[in-house]
Amino acid sequence: MNVALEELVRQKERLELPAFSTLDRMAARIRSAVEASQCEAIVSRMSDAARERVAGMLEVVGGEYQSLFAWIKQPARRATWSRFRAHAERMERVDGLGDAVFWVGKTPSAKVAALAEQARVLSVGEMKDIAEPRRTAMTVCLLAQVQAAVRDETVVMLSTRMSRHLKRAQEELLEIEKRQKETTVQLLATFRDVLTALRGSGEAAPGAWEGEASLDDLLALKNARAAIEAAGGFEAQMAELEALDAYRGSNYTALVERFFKPDRPTMFKIARRLSFTETSTDRSVLDALDHVLAHQHLTRPLVADTHPTRTDENGEPVRLDLSFEPKMWLKTVYSREQPGMLVRRHFEAMVFSCLVEELRCGDVAVIGAEDYGDWTRMLLPWEQCEPKLAGFCEQAGIPATASKFTVRLRERLTTIAETVDAGYPDNKDLTIDPVTGVPSLALRRAGERTASAEKLEEALSERLPARSVLEHLARAAHWTDWWKRPGPRSGSEPKLKEPLPRYVTTAFVYGSGLGPAQAVRHMRGSVAAHELGAIAKLHHPGSQPVRRRRRQRPRRPGPDRGVGNGSVAAVDGTMMDTVIDNLLAETSIRYGGYGGIAHHLVSDTYVALFSPFVPCGVWEAVYLIDSLLANESEAKPDTVHADTQGQSFPVFGLAHLLGIDLLPRIRNFQDLTFHRPDPQLRYRHIDALFSADPRTCIDWQLIENGFKDLMQVGLSVREGTVSPVTLLRRLNNHSRKNQIYRVFREVGRAVRTTV
Repeated sequence: MNVALEELVRQKERLELPAFSTLDRMAARIRSAVEASQCEAIVSRMSDAARERVAGMLEVVGGEYQSLFAWIKQPARRATWSRFRAHAERMERVDGLGDAVFWVGKTPSAKVAALAEQARVLSVGEMKDIAEPRRTAMTVCLLAQVQAAVRDETVVMLSTRMSRHLKRAQEELLEIEKRQKETTVQLLATFRDVLTALRGSGEAAPGAWEGEASLDDLLALKNARAAIEAAGGFEAQMAELEALDAYRGSNYTALVERFFKPDRPTMFKIARRLSFTETSTDRSVLDALDHVLAHQHLTRPLVADTHPTRTDENGEPVRLDLSFEPKMWLKTVYSREQPGMLVRRHFEAMVFSCLVEELRCGDVAVIGAEDYGDWTRMLLPWEQCEPKLAGFCEQAGIPATASKFTVRLRERLTTIAETVDAGYPDNKDLTIDPVTGVPSLALRRAGERTASAEKLEEALSERLPARSVLEHLARAAHWTDWWKRPGPRSGSEPKLKEPLPRYVTTAFVYGSGLGPAQAVRHMRGSVAAHELGAIAKLHHPGSQPVRRRRRQRPRRPGPDRGVGNGSVAAVDGTMMDTVIDNLLAETSIRYGGYGGIAHHLVSDTYVALFSPFVPCGVWEAVYLIDSLLANESEAKPDTVHADTQGQSFPVFGLAHLLGIDLLPRIRNFQDLTFHRPDPQLRYRHIDALFSADPRTCIDWQLIENGFKDLMQVGLSVREGTVSPVTLLRRLNNHSRKNQIYRVFREVGRAVRTTV
């Protein structure tokens, strides 16, 4: 519609601007025609058997209590042992419905997501009311999203289970260390008895030939043996020594296999079902996984550390590259008696533990997944990025060439450092210890309240009447017309009687967490619980286009006119209780509860712009950029204040590429590392802030060489081919083989030091 308006304005000399309703009907007609052709294209890729199978998803098969359509929409449950096995079976059953990715084809991802979302909120009866081929296309789009989501959920479950096994192994090690204190005391006592028995036995008797043992030596040896036998014997003492040596240095890896064993069949089943791929040239973890899968059927305790199929130029088997495994595991997985042999059960636990870490950081991806898929393939090809590079850099306010980008970033850091150094003598709030380099801020105390402030508070109390929450919602709906925005996800007009009070009531019931069933008990006769539930389920905010009105109601200046203009926002998370049997819910040590995190983006006009729901265990900074890009309101903030979790280097780097000033709260800033713009630069007053280690200086050459990767990632994020959550989740896990992470880290170092 915007394109049509621009073309009409450009051709204003020959064309007359029609009414908005005319353009609206034309756009709706074209939209329906395009969507119908896309649905027909999806159905045309399906065979007759596939169409029958998809149509059968809406039917309840004998013996079942629900249809497959309702079953695939169920979210994943907690990662318990039984749920873990059931989810592996769920993945097989979902994949058995057909290749939905092939059926979807090249349909735009936004259209696939829209059709899938419409199908997700409809019941089986409502789906049957939809005509073909749209009904089949909606079901296929939902199935395609479920097949990708079930793989992501499987990886999350796999990660949760392995994390639980590692945690339980660490807890078991603490218990063993407590029990081994008594063993250590007993071994020390035995060793003291042995030393006492052997004391003085080293002197040879007069007249004895070389190598001849004296009677004292034999008696001492006999007493030493007696002391060891009294302590339990040689075998028992050696076993206790080996147990102490196995767990030396808090090495809990030998205990992981015990907890891994019940999940072993399911994890092997999942590993064979999922298709893994490497995102770099290093595939050592996948080679180790292939080795484990090839020896799954064996029962012997040891396996060779050579590749089962690869040989070198001399025909000798190639040894596995186990450089990826932590040093703690090396002592556990290799056999002491037979060099070159691996303890199979410990090796299996190690491989799955490392596989989970590789999936988290993005060095290994799952084909067909979304969050854990190969995110590097989501990036725009450089051939498509080049024509858009100039506009992207102009919009973000950064130079469009590698050399100028690096020079400006370097000059910015150098200038700010020189300014801070020159102004240090006049800065009474900041003190830097010249020896340790630790900065400290003086405590500022608020002044006493003035008489005018007290009079203002009294006047506000008199003039602002006390109103209920419903009254405030009704007044806001009346003056802003927000109640005209919600509607069915299909985009049609809401067919509700008196939509204003019903939308206001629904907003209050679900916004307060009261729930429809409990709310109707206090609203007798006004509305039914099923009506509120249907409105919340089927009517989506923002689904209706903004319509021009011929008569605009005069608007009163709201409180936001004197507070801000929407250019500044703050982001933070709030702990919220959720249903326990949910894959998203976790125990939060930080918040001290069980549930999830509501991640709010609030503008300086006191309006919540975006609020996704995230797990407790994630780094909240990865959702910061995504919240800004997903914001569809008129307020477009370019300055964001975050909490302490916003201090991530990749987040700083990506925010700089998108023209966002990230200003997080800095806690314990005296412990942060400040990075010099140049190893040769020295400052008169603030030089103690910077480390003398040249490795802490910014690698400007790496930034210049990686400029192409930076722009490719920035353009891909702006174009929506890769989500910031997917990207930052990989970069924040410190991928050891990822070149893009190293470039973003250097840019983030420069930007954070500047901030």
